[in-house]
Amino acid sequence: MQKEVLRSTPAGPVKIRSFCTPDEIQTYRFDDQFGTHAQYKSIYTKRETLEKHAAKTDANVVLALTKDQHIVGFGVFSHPEGDERWMELGMGMMMEVKAVEVSRTLRSCKIAGDMVRLMLTHPKIERMIAYMVGYSWTWDLDGSGMNAQQYRNMLIRLFNPHGFIELQTNEPNICLKPENLFMGRIGSDISDKLRQDFKWLRFGISP
Repeated sequence: MQKEVLRSTPAGPVKIRSFCTPDEIQTYRFDDQFGTHAQYKSIYTKRETLEKHAAKTDANVVLALTKDQHIVGFGVFSHPEGDERWMELGMGMMMEVKAVEVSRTLRSCKIAGDMVRLMLTHPKIERMIAYMVGYSWTWDLDGSGMNAQQYRNMLIRLFNPHGFIELQTNEPNICLKPENLFMGRIGSDISDKLRQDFKWLRFGISP
């Protein structure tokens, strides 16, 4: 099930590996750039957080690793939390791209695209609805040199090639700012009824 790709970077070869296990992750070092900057805080700042996600059922934690086993990028694909509305569609029916982050010095090396692709090489991908939520207050606008609209467009370009489309929802946190983003990918084996239920659920109407 585990897959790897190799990406050449100015810092040397970077290996992107899917379905990393908690035991594997314990042997890696977390890059210091994943931390708190003047205008930005990384989504995850501790390796232990990645270990916890990797231990969850069906989760796919994808890591970008230097030759000395240094984590320079991470992606987390896992089920929504129990109190989120998306659980109402049914156990295991929806999974979220919870994080995609690359260390600042390597962001121009296409590592994020590799991680998204490997996150979605999931054995159940066609039997689920995958989604991602982009909250503008979590974006590294300072480090990217982009404004919120440019960053939003960059995320759309990152996910579009993998079947994600922008979707409307009245979920309160997403509606807080107009630049926030909700995208989804509906698997080819999802029934018409579930598609319809998902449409209503996006607007707070239980299936």
